[in-house]
Formats: sequence, C-alpha cells, structure tokens
Amino acid sequence: MDARFTRGKSPVLERALGRPRSELSLAAFALLFSELVQYCQRRVASVAELQARLAQLGHHVGLRALDALVARERPGRRETKVLGVLLFVKGPLWRALFGREADKLEQANDDDRTFYVIEREPLVNTFVSVPRENSSLNCAAFAAGLLEAVLGASGFPARVSAHWHKGTTLMIKFDEAVIARDKSLEGR
Repeated sequence: MDARFTRGKSPVLERALGRPRSELSLAAFALLFSELVQYCQRRVASVAELQARLAQLGHHVGLRALDALVARERPGRRETKVLGVLLFVKGPLWRALFGREADKLEQANDDDRTFYVIEREPLVNTFVSVPRENSSLNCAAFAAGLLEAVLGASGFPARVSAHWHKGTTLMIKFDEAVIARDKSLEGR
C-alpha cells in the first residue's frame, strides 16, 4: 500500500465521541457576529438600545450553552457557592464559548455582592469596527447577557453589565439573597 495512506490516522477519527470539541473557524464566528451586530444596529436608534439588544440575544445563547455545558462538564453536580459558579464561568464556560479562559476574576473591595470578570481583548470586540459616533459601543454586552443568563439559570440571580476598564470588564452584581445564602452555607 502507498506510504501516504498508512502514515498516520486522521485526528478526526481519533477523537473521543463522548466529548466533542467545539471547533468553529474564527473567520466564521467573526462574520456571524458582525452580521448580528449590523442586524441589531439597523433596528435601534441609540447605542444603549443596541447594547440592550445584544445582551438580550446573549441571554438566549447563554441559556442554551449552560444546558449543554453542564451536561458535559458536571453531570449530576450543581454549584451551590458563589465562588464555585464564578470559577466555572471563568474556566470551562469561557473556554467552551471563546476558546480560552477569561483573563481575571476579581471581587470589589467595598461590596461583597460585586465581582468582575476581566477580559483584555474579548473575542466579541475583536472583529467589529465601531464608527466614531458610536464610540461608547461595547459589543461585550452580548457576553454580559450570556453571563447573566448562565448565572440566573444556575440559581445565582445577578445583574451583569459590560464596561470599558482594563480592556472589557463584566461587572456582576449578585442579588442580596444569593450572598445571604452563600454566607449561611459557609457556616455549615
């Protein structure tokens, strides 16, 4: 048999069936997300409305991504602590959605309800060119909506917003009940 057919097995055939890798061409993602932003931009009048629409679409994606990821990553296990769910968001969730972990996870010094997920160069902002009149637009509002849906569906209701600071910072502000529940679990 010819040597070119017997050298090595195809990496596609060698992959495990239980855990499929989510491989998407970066160019395909860039095109789809750019079109999504343009679609939303044609239907709104201001930057705030555009960011709200992106967050709303991110919310839909977040609910579906959580179902798939929890079934794959943590079958039969549910996070009960705030730190556990935040580490899940920073690690496996971010890796599954954006190809790498988030850069940083920080807690606010003055408020125990507020946490920050910091992404220096978010993938959703990389391929979108913003005109000067919309310079305050942060397409990471999509990721903020996605994150808000994941946290809410996991039993940790919070408000998530995207801000320009150290790149892009997603500010997570948990409900009081979540922090009270977390503190009561620490006492056990």
